[in-house]
Amino acid sequence: MALHATLVAVLAAIAGPALASTVPVTPPAAAQKAAEPKPAPKKPAPARTASESPAHITEGCRGEAARPAAMTLQMGKSTMLRLPEKVARRSVGNPAVVQAMLVAPDTLYIAGVDVGSTNMIVQGRSGLCSVIDITIAMDPSGLEATLKAAMPDEQDIRVMAANDSLILTGTVSDATAVQRAVELAGAYVRRPLRQLPAADKENDTDGVIVVGRSGAGGGGGGAGGAGARVVNLLAVSAPQQVQLEVKVAEVSRTLLERLETGTRFSFGSGSWTTTLATDFLSGLARGSLSGLKTNGNRFAIEADKLDGLVRILAEPNVLAISGQEGSFLAGGKFYIPVSQDDDRVTLEEKEFGIGVRFTPTVLAGGRIN
Repeated sequence: MALHATLVAVLAAIAGPALASTVPVTPPAAAQKAAEPKPAPKKPAPARTASESPAHITEGCRGEAARPAAMTLQMGKSTMLRLPEKVARRSVGNPAVVQAMLVAPDTLYIAGVDVGSTNMIVQGRSGLCSVIDITIAMDPSGLEATLKAAMPDEQDIRVMAANDSLILTGTVSDATAVQRAVELAGAYVRRPLRQLPAADKENDTDGVIVVGRSGAGGGGGGAGGAGARVVNLLAVSAPQQVQLEVKVAEVSRTLLERLETGTRFSFGSGSWTTTLATDFLSGLARGSLSGLKTNGNRFAIEADKLDGLVRILAEPNVLAISGQEGSFLAGGKFYIPVSQDDDRVTLEEKEFGIGVRFTPTVLAGGRIN
């Protein structure tokens, strides 16, 4: 027993330093912690860009969305919209129609860029979302001021805007005033539309989401300045009518070939103008004597057509309202086939016979254009 204990002590003295230098001593608690598996590193959440769909907003909305609010704005004008809470995000359906910028935590600056309609979804810091329907129309106040300045005698003209069109209503004195008002309105809608600069998405740091900057987003479209027109609903207080006396005659070609000369003589005395003309269409020495006064009075003596070389076909009286077309046709209409590029044949209407069309306009002082 004594020899065995001595041998064990000698071996421990020899191997002890070598074992201490190669095998680390680990406490029991630290060894248990090192044996546990390490968790995998977490991936960072993807950053939300400014071109995301509005579905990202609606998915994060809390509670029931309120009924959409409506807003109407004139093209080229802007307004401030104050919200009940601070804005977290917003989405404009069509930035080509409306642009919105955050000027305060709870205030939006809204500008009408082009004629059209769209909507905007706004999400507050609490998570509640609201929808705003926005309509951009033309500004009629500028045209109304122009009409009052250019036509001071016509104070009953009203202008209304309907999308990309202007509607003229009211009552004017005559057809000339109607034409002038329509011309002024046409010049007003032909003005080029100046587009506002687009918002900078890269420098936008207030959580703005803009969809479809090219106009493809779901929220309505702008007119782009094309197709703007004027709807004329003006009424004339006393509509003026113009009666045109028409004589349709048939002349023999034989008479025209054998005639060589004709005489016409006119002289004036005071306010009267007298004309003497030989009736070369009659084939005889017949003629006519007529007189015209500046106030509209006249008299005429016509020679008879005795030889039948001139035949009166019709003597209609065409009546037309000032500014509208009046027509008369001694004949008829027929249809002729016309070939198209795609091997189709269409019928085109043609008139035959003798006709007259005229559009009278009563000017100031009783003159007729």
